[in-house]
Amino acid sequence: MIDQYAVVGNPISHSRSPEIHAAFARQLGHRLSYLAIEAPIGDFTKVAEEFRLGGGCGMNVTAPFKLEAFAYSTESSLRARVAGAANTLCFHGGVVRSSIYADNTDGVGLVNDLRKNLRRELSGQRILLLGGGGAARGVIGALADANPAQLAIANRTFAKAATLAKQFTAAVSRGSILAIESNQLDRFSFDIVINSTSADLSSPLAIPASCFAPNSLAYDMTYARGITPFLQLAEIAGATIADGIGMLVEQAAEAFFVWRGARPDTQPVITSIRAAL
Repeated sequence: MIDQYAVVGNPISHSRSPEIHAAFARQLGHRLSYLAIEAPIGDFTKVAEEFRLGGGCGMNVTAPFKLEAFAYSTESSLRARVAGAANTLCFHGGVVRSSIYADNTDGVGLVNDLRKNLRRELSGQRILLLGGGGAARGVIGALADANPAQLAIANRTFAKAATLAKQFTAAVSRGSILAIESNQLDRFSFDIVINSTSADLSSPLAIPASCFAPNSLAYDMTYARGITPFLQLAEIAGATIADGIGMLVEQAAEAFFVWRGARPDTQPVITSIRAAL
């Protein structure tokens, strides 16, 4: 019997996860199937449980269900508990309800892409994370554990950024996290600016050019055709720019390892997905 996996989200038609995991399986000689499932809003648990009881071995979870996925689980990794959200579920015990394991591979995916693929060391760097939603929650812990000189969060709603900064400062093992009012960003300069929001796909965020220090990197966690307005703004400011394709593949590789105990080579898959887009 072929092991069954899936990615669940809404919408889901844009997902590259099926081809990524198919590439990993071919590379490592694993036999598995991987589906994309669109769950109606409010019905994540029902859809996930039907898949699990039908013999599913594991599941990736994307927007807007990562908080629900964590709540659905009965066991979890430290990084999922710190984030309060899960993008990976592992069904160890088949129909045994007590073994739904939640993990969050977003943070390690981002850090691996920055370090391994983009050759950016994070230790001692000044990092700004834009956004306060589920995507931000998934990466704050990993960024803080990378020992930056400064980790700051800015969001259109300052209270949300402040809440996240306080929560994660208490949860992570290194340093403190700063929340910055969006109208105060012109007082700061950063080596790495990471956009975790999707709102700017049609309109750029109000980020002053002074946020981008000399030789800085602007990283957009989204992946789309062409350059997003955020990356356009950063490029004009003189920053090196990168999109989230590498993170997408790296977090998938970590999920594959959680499920299968084997680590695929991500570089050829990143190249293939980038060419397809």
